[in-house]
Amino acid sequence: MIEVKDIEKSFGDTKVLKGISTVFDTGKTNLIIGQSGSGKTVLLKSLLGIHTPDKGTISFDGRIYSDLTNDQKRDLRTEIGMVFQGSALFDSMTVEENIGFPLKMFTNKNPREIQERVNFVIDRVKLINANTKKPSEISGGMQKRVAIARAIVNNPKYLFCDEPNSGLDPKTSIVIDNLIQEITEEYNITTVINTHDMNSVMEIGEKIIFLKEGILAWEGTKKEIFKTDNEAIVDFVYSSNLFKKVRKAQNREL
Repeated sequence: MIEVKDIEKSFGDTKVLKGISTVFDTGKTNLIIGQSGSGKTVLLKSLLGIHTPDKGTISFDGRIYSDLTNDQKRDLRTEIGMVFQGSALFDSMTVEENIGFPLKMFTNKNPREIQERVNFVIDRVKLINANTKKPSEISGGMQKRVAIARAIVNNPKYLFCDEPNSGLDPKTSIVIDNLIQEITEEYNITTVINTHDMNSVMEIGEKIIFLKEGILAWEGTKKEIFKTDNEAIVDFVYSSNLFKKVRKAQNREL
């Protein structure tokens, strides 16, 4: 569990985060949504320790990040996996070399142990016949699978995903969403996803945090979105006529 209390963050005279408090639950897919400039990327980077909040606290299962020593912060980082927006794979490395990179950097595993763990996560994310291929030789969907495999190879407690469906077709996006949700539940990970993809909200939004102009304007589940009267979240999620029809049909069923 990651708990955020009264987080504020400014850049110069611009206040980006304005007293945000929430909890990201363990074993669930927690989605951060909002328009561009709403503060969701700054919040994600604050959770990762890239930005230091001006006020408030962020705690990881009771460990307040700002109170940790440098050694403790370094240990905490080994418990974090990250799926970057563009996958961020090393072009010169093979799939298995990309996946094994965190193990070489942050563990004392020998080459045999590294290979065994790499093979395990490759099998888990269903990467077939891709071990020795370079990123340029596989599809965008497979690259995302490699990025997810690399993010979980070190058994993280916390998984962060920045726009994991960016650049993918709708069908592949659903496959990646389902994979992230399966891994989250299977390994009881606290997963935080920064996304613009409303399909992801409807598919895997077990907890949704909606930011508007740096304020937490709404939070709830994908089911609660269909029933909410919060005008800000309704206008954002159901901005298209298609989604308005989906909401209307879903409300009839509920």
